[in-house]
Amino acid sequence: MLLTDTHTHQYYEKDLEKRAEQMQRCFDNGVKRLFLPNVDVASIAMIDEMVKSYPENCFAMAGLHPCDVKEGYRDVLAQIYNSIADRKIYAIGEIGIDLYWDKTTLAIQQDAFKQQIEWAKQLDLPFVIHCREAFDEVFEVLEETNHEKMRGIFHCFTGNVAQGKRAIDLGFYLGIGGVVTYKKAGLDSVLYEIPLEHIVLETDSPYLAPVPFRGKPNESSYLLHVAQKVADIYVKDIEEIAEITTENSRKIFGV
Repeated sequence: MLLTDTHTHQYYEKDLEKRAEQMQRCFDNGVKRLFLPNVDVASIAMIDEMVKSYPENCFAMAGLHPCDVKEGYRDVLAQIYNSIADRKIYAIGEIGIDLYWDKTTLAIQQDAFKQQIEWAKQLDLPFVIHCREAFDEVFEVLEETNHEKMRGIFHCFTGNVAQGKRAIDLGFYLGIGGVVTYKKAGLDSVLYEIPLEHIVLETDSPYLAPVPFRGKPNESSYLLHVAQKVADIYVKDIEEIAEITTENSRKIFGV
């Protein structure tokens, strides 16, 4: 069984011994492909170190997280963009709009989002969207910047059926993580209306750990629990869930 974690910050673990143990647990659970979203300038080196240590398993992205879009963000964007020439990246991300923490930065978040979508267009890469309490605002940007090669993932999708189908119609897959295992999340009822061909799996490690680890630090090896819950929802074997969602990830990232 081959599982793909399409969104993990596993590189936050700085203790190399602990990181090696985490990675071994990944391999033991069949999680052998990890896609690493970038959030700021500092995380570039952290991601590169992880890719160097696990070149067959870890794949880099480049982008500025919306919560890190602050005064001086254009200089930060330039630094991140300039790093791309010397690195192999598979997506622009994670990018988007987050209105949970600070609504006053909406205008600059929108600007940064549009700039990075343009990078994806120029480089013919997918992009990975962070959308928190901002579906309307994200869709507005996507429809304004829409182009024929637009594609990617709505990371940590927790929207309703209509929002899911709207994302799919724009060329995006839905990233399903630990929230699907939470009883009151209601995400299972949404997935009943979404074909499996449109979803990928993720952990968002070290955040949003699935049941039975909810409330504890997450790690990519726990993707197994997400996959099992998705298998239960679609009434399929976990091996088939792994095969389909990994194939979906290959379609997105080209690897």
